[in-house]
Amino acid sequence: MSKVSKASDSISTQLPKSAPGNAAEMPPLKDLAKFQKVTISVSLVDNETIHKLNKKYLNRDTPTDVLSFNINQKIDDETYHLGDIVVSTDRAAAQAPDYNNDLAHEIAELVEHGVLHLLGVHHEGDDNA
Repeated sequence: MSKVSKASDSISTQLPKSAPGNAAEMPPLKDLAKFQKVTISVSLVDNETIHKLNKKYLNRDTPTDVLSFNINQKIDDETYHLGDIVVSTDRAAAQAPDYNNDLAHEIAELVEHGVLHLLGVHHEGDDNA
């Protein structure tokens, strides 16, 4: 089950030093099944915060709707932390009407998109971003 939190401006101190998608290799999905818990953190932020993160980790000087950070860390014998997802609620609100979504559904779709990235599904032409 994921943990949802409202992030503050200090979120960048909680994120990995590497760019999204460049952390340790995720084990095969069948190996994740041996853990009782696989965790993912979700942070909801504003455009300013996600813009700073996008620039710092991907060298893209623009806000975006979602970022995924692969952590891939065994916490203990029962728990594996897959990664962190950061969603811009400002961008979600702005683009929700384009997809005939309300804000909650748009945020849910962005979280889903982030989870797919954590599981290794990337956009055609992306270099693990």
